[in-house]
Order: sequence, then C-alpha cells, then structure tokens
Amino acid sequence: MKLLIVEDDPALHSTLQRALARLGWEIEVCVDGRAALGRWRASLPDVVMLDLTLPGRDGLQVLEQARLEGLATPVLILTARGTVGDRVLGLNAGADDYLAKPFDLDELEARLRALHRRRPGISDESSTGAPGAAGLRYDKASGAIYDQGQVLDLTPRELALLKALLARPGHAVSKERLFELVFPGEVDVQFEAVEVVAYRLRKKLAATGATLVTLRGLGYLLKVDA
Repeated sequence: MKLLIVEDDPALHSTLQRALARLGWEIEVCVDGRAALGRWRASLPDVVMLDLTLPGRDGLQVLEQARLEGLATPVLILTARGTVGDRVLGLNAGADDYLAKPFDLDELEARLRALHRRRPGISDESSTGAPGAAGLRYDKASGAIYDQGQVLDLTPRELALLKALLARPGHAVSKERLFELVFPGEVDVQFEAVEVVAYRLRKKLAATGATLVTLRGLGYLLKVDA
C-alpha cells in the first residue's frame, strides 16, 4: 500500500512516516503545494493524505487540479481547519474523507485502509454478488448474514445495521442514515439508540475479522482487519 503524504509540518510528517511504515505502508512525503501534483503523477500512490495549508499552493487548489487532470486516487484531507464549512469545501473539491487535527492514529489508520479498499478498480462485493467483507456475507435469499459459512446470531436491529455497513464496506455511513434503516418509522426512539445497537454489534463482530469503527462526525464504517 503506497501513501503520498503532502504535509509541510516536519514533526508531523516524520511521526506519520514512522508510524505508518511500521504498519506496512510505503510512504512518500511532499512538503510543498507547488510540487505536490508532480509527485502525485510520478508516484501513483494508492492513497493521498493532503494538508490544506501548504507553502506555494493551497491544498484545495492541488486537489481541484488533480481531479481536473483525471487523478482519481482517494484523498484524505488532514488539516487544522476543522469547521463544517472547510469540510464541505474539501469534499466538494474532490476529497474522499476529512480528518481534523489533532487526531487519533488508530482512526487515521482505519480511514486510510478504508480509502485504500475503495480506490479505482477495487470491488467491495463478494464473488456471489451479495455484499460482503472479510468472512462476512449477506445472503439475499435468507436475509441472514454469515461468517465463514455460519449464520451470525443477530437481533433484527443489529442485522439491519450490519447489512447497511456491508453494502459499503470501508465507507463511512452516517448515523442519520443508519438510524433510518435500523428504526424505520419509530418516531419515539431517541437518535442515540443507534449507538447502543452499534455497541452490541461491535462485540459480536469481535471474532469475525471485521471491526465496527466509529468516525467522529461521520458515522460508522466496517473495517476489514489485516
């Protein structure tokens, strides 16, 4: 897995380079917005981690130009600009995900691996055509979810939540959308109830090779463990 880090803070990109290299990533660093596109074209990374505040050229400008040139590499914006407006600007410019500083390394790893799985040419479905991830598979005929061929013992709400995440493995699904799917038409249920279902489901997934990851401000995603 090849990662291009476009970040001008030497302490931060050195820390990230050491930490992610230990996890098996091949890391390349660029510290200047003017040089970022050239490095991007030359290295052909699997994922780009892009800061917004860069010398020479703003990160949003780099991203917009990359998309105009047809560079479809998944991009994680990593920045101290943490407002909703900045996040919207980044996503509208072509970013695939957004993480505000300071951040947790485990969450960063989960987001990077999720982006790596959704890069162009990678399919998120099992060979049977039913959504799946790791050893999990949703069987449309029976309505059950299987782990390595064995039916998972899930409540109807846990089943609805996992089914939604399996449809987009490695992609964040918002709490709002999950609430609609898990509690359809139940106007008396509090919004936080989806967190209770997620907590119970996370425990049941512990031995399956998949992990339910909470993404602050975004929702949940299903991470396939290495």
